[in-house]
Amino acid sequence: MQRPPAAPADAAQPHSATLIGSVQRAMRLLECVAGHEHGAPAKQLARETGLALPTAYHLLRTLVHEGYLRRDKGLFFLGEAAERLSSSGAQQKRRSAVVDTLAHWRDSIGVPVYYALYRDGEIEVMCVSDSPAAPAVAEWADFRETGHAHAVGQCLLSQLDEDVRRDHLGRYPVRPLTPYTVRDGQTLLRRLERTRRMDPVVERQEYTLGTVCAAIPLTVGTTAASIAISVPLHQADRLLPAARQLQAEVGRHLGSLALAISI
Repeated sequence: MQRPPAAPADAAQPHSATLIGSVQRAMRLLECVAGHEHGAPAKQLARETGLALPTAYHLLRTLVHEGYLRRDKGLFFLGEAAERLSSSGAQQKRRSAVVDTLAHWRDSIGVPVYYALYRDGEIEVMCVSDSPAAPAVAEWADFRETGHAHAVGQCLLSQLDEDVRRDHLGRYPVRPLTPYTVRDGQTLLRRLERTRRMDPVVERQEYTLGTVCAAIPLTVGTTAASIAISVPLHQADRLLPAARQLQAEVGRHLGSLALAISI
């Protein structure tokens, strides 16, 4: 059986060009509406975008149907879908700023840098910046379940009130990961109570052998956060100087980090 002849490669181009043109015109309308804080009527939007009024009406109705615009008393405003895009874009921008900041600290201090939050009852490592010359600690045991053993977790737990700490340890009990891991919950709680508010939290081979870590507390509002570093055991003498340098850097960037805490 012979196959029907293939359609010419450019047969679909007119339809594709029409779709692309429609998208471009819709985007122009969205941008135009965004420039009118108090809304604008269809005739004004058509005039400002250079679109024929019937074309503008058709695209505006479609954008309203899809939630990108809303119409109120003959005026068009940005809709919830467009606002979600804007919010998502701002969030991505904040995340990118944090990634760039951690990379700068990684290169200037020469250590891997970790950024973590305590949110909804969980330890969340939000971002890790490392390099071949400064590799991060391998997560061989779930960081969320082993907060008692690493500097990031201990730093976050130290910022919480006692009831929240006990609740966390009730869900994730202390267990030995290395010969150096704190042995029980009461010992850990006493250690956390003695932690001074702005001092780095230091952990030596409690999570993984051959590595020492330090974490800087960062509290904004009710959110506990931490910036941490790690170095190999044979470079342990670098840890505290690097932590102090990091703490100075964090102080200079506190405003931007506070804004990014919600990423």
